Amino acid sequence: MSLPDLNLLITLDVLLAEGSVTRAARRLRLSPSAMSRALARLRETTGDPLLVRAGRELVPTPRALELRARVRPLLGEVLAVLGPTEQLDPRQLAQTFTLRASDGFVENFGPALLAHIGAQAPGVRLRFVQKVDRESVQLREGSIDLETGVIGSLTSPEVRTRRLFSDRFVGVVRSGHALAQGEISAERYAAGQHVLVARRDQDTGPMDDALAALGLQRTIASIVGGFTAALALAAGSDLIATVPERHTGNLRAGMFSFALPLGMPDLTVSLMWHPRMDADPAHRWLRGCVVDACAARINVG
Repeated sequence: MSLPDLNLLITLDVLLAEGSVTRAARRLRLSPSAMSRALARLRETTGDPLLVRAGRELVPTPRALELRARVRPLLGEVLAVLGPTEQLDPRQLAQTFTLRASDGFVENFGPALLAHIGAQAPGVRLRFVQKVDRESVQLREGSIDLETGVIGSLTSPEVRTRRLFSDRFVGVVRSGHALAQGEISAERYAAGQHVLVARRDQDTGPMDDALAALGLQRTIASIVGGFTAALALAAGSDLIATVPERHTGNLRAGMFSFALPLGMPDLTVSLMWHPRMDADPAHRWLRGCVVDACAARINVG
């Protein structure tokens, strides 16, 4: 089945509006002969003369009068489908977005992000879900819209990313802890009892590799799934929690934090999303909100 040339819709709309081959040709910047050929194609396609001569004028046939009422909205629909997306008005959004992030990110950056979204789009709701792994399956399946975290080996190469900020691990203990006094060496850090934040079946972290390079080993007394739990245990015991500094700024209030006496590289926390959402106006707006909220929170801090 051969499909009609959709460009003929534009020609038909102008011809029916002008009622003149010459004026229609001028409006579409075509020669009169080219417009006459286009009219011939329209007559062949529709099976109707459309415009017939009456003296010096062209008058529409009943079929043309019927089409004139239909072609303008139909042409508008075609152009809307095939044309660029209209500019987004966030105030008109009524949508729930899902962001997967660590509990530390939510508690430290969540309030600023919600305030940022609420000021622009009161009809938008943000659902936070916890990170239980670093795989990109949920982004691919569309069960989450965005994710924040450190890009790793389990991050799919197809995922789009944007840097949010740099972070580093710090040690955190209760205010009366022995490490709150004096110089903190790698030996003193390793000698304490530690709480490890790990997912799945991990029982060591990057700090253990750094300590091993110095010939040291720490004792892990407890393993938890998030930074909030780690800090809660450290606040009520002599355990040492090792957490990202920016992620946990609010959570460490009233506790003693110290730079790790280890050669640990900085972390790069990024925003991640699936490429199919690149051009979606609402998703693009949401990504901008996350970037702006993180920048504002870091500048204030």
